[in-house]
Amino acid sequence: MADATAYERNAPAPAAVEAALAPSRHGVFWLEDAPGTTYDALAGAATADLAIVGGGYCGLWTAVLAKRRNPGARVVLLEANTVGWAASGRNGGFVEASLTHGEDNGRSRWPEEYDELERLGTANLDALEADVRALGIDCQLERTGQLAVAVEEHQVAWLRSSEDFLDRDAVRAEIDSPLFLAGEWSRDDCALVHPARLARELARVATELGVEIHEGSRVTGLDAPTRGPVVVRTPGGLVTADRVALATNVFPSLLRRTRLMTVPVYDYVLMTEPLSDAQLASVGWAHRQGLGDLANQFHYSRLTADNRILWGGYDAIYPTGGRVRASYEERPATFTTLASHFLAAFPQLEGLTFSHRWAGAIDTSTQFVAFHGLASRGRVAYAAGFTGLGVGATRFAAEVMLDRLSGLSTERTRLEMVRRRPLPFPPEPFASVGINATRWSLDRADHRQGRRNAFLKALDAVGLGFDS
Repeated sequence: MADATAYERNAPAPAAVEAALAPSRHGVFWLEDAPGTTYDALAGAATADLAIVGGGYCGLWTAVLAKRRNPGARVVLLEANTVGWAASGRNGGFVEASLTHGEDNGRSRWPEEYDELERLGTANLDALEADVRALGIDCQLERTGQLAVAVEEHQVAWLRSSEDFLDRDAVRAEIDSPLFLAGEWSRDDCALVHPARLARELARVATELGVEIHEGSRVTGLDAPTRGPVVVRTPGGLVTADRVALATNVFPSLLRRTRLMTVPVYDYVLMTEPLSDAQLASVGWAHRQGLGDLANQFHYSRLTADNRILWGGYDAIYPTGGRVRASYEERPATFTTLASHFLAAFPQLEGLTFSHRWAGAIDTSTQFVAFHGLASRGRVAYAAGFTGLGVGATRFAAEVMLDRLSGLSTERTRLEMVRRRPLPFPPEPFASVGINATRWSLDRADHRQGRRNAFLKALDAVGLGFDS
């Protein structure tokens, strides 16, 4: 098949794909597998030294770290739905050290401070792991690293210069797939967690430290007079706070200035039933690394504690109009593609079925990493745009917001990456045209030995290009 990818050249029979998907149901495995407490909605008026909007990783880390800095501070966290229900409970659980979405993206955008960003990212991952241990957070953390694999001949050259290079035999000794031609095992820069348990355990720790959490409390607006406290409005009541941290991720910003700074891109995931001992032995995976391939439209995968395989990625979909809707989470064509690619990668697992399928929206920015800012004369801080790399980077963002709300000048706040805002996305319908043209071009590059077309080269030239 001319210009077909390895997954397409080795596609299984449609009947095998249909049989694998047949038992699956639409549901988020992680959220179903994460015990947690429910929290009452805000009712009436409250006061706080710090109000936090958003009950995902970014908001929860901000709450925990704020109480660590000042145990006596009054901290109130408001969540529109339930703790961790959105991206924080739906991701692959990859906790990466990188704050820049990889070295290439970091060096191209912040070349003079990249080494510092790499150091701070490693320190952040180490601190996150230390916090998990010290706070007794039960999130199944494994510091196993990540295996990047070449599945096309032209990708092998991208890995050869790495000191962690694995040839075909070596990579298949780690994880056995006939598609894997070479690999790079980065052992220290990635951990794996149970994502929903991390969120719900952070909420538990926060409340034990004295944070007041309210679920079902959607913030409808901020009132920030020239001086004095900020009023955070919800349908059930108000919080009057000296400082506010906005951690709203992919959802519409409460600040007009940042409403074009992110767009939602939907990511789709399958989860298998637990593998039998024989099935697991046929794959290997003894070191339990995170797994990702090197395509622009890449796949990511990992084992769970009970030896299921999560398989996600590839089809990143931008919904026309840029809205977040539950209806976008069920996309049969994408789940069929994912299942086909899974069986192409692991033909020895034909007969294994999927138990769950789900999707979630990623808050994507034009620099492919988070941006940071202050508003209302330094009383409101925000961070968003993590672009799929938020499991670890949200902790760093929480430190940045707390530094800035305290008026501190730190090595974090002095970073150009923190001080500089990315370019906004254009309004609709131009955003849909540009984003879908980019996605189509990246797909063509995957089908043409990585060769980027004129459109992608133009994006590269103006600093908007990205290769995964």
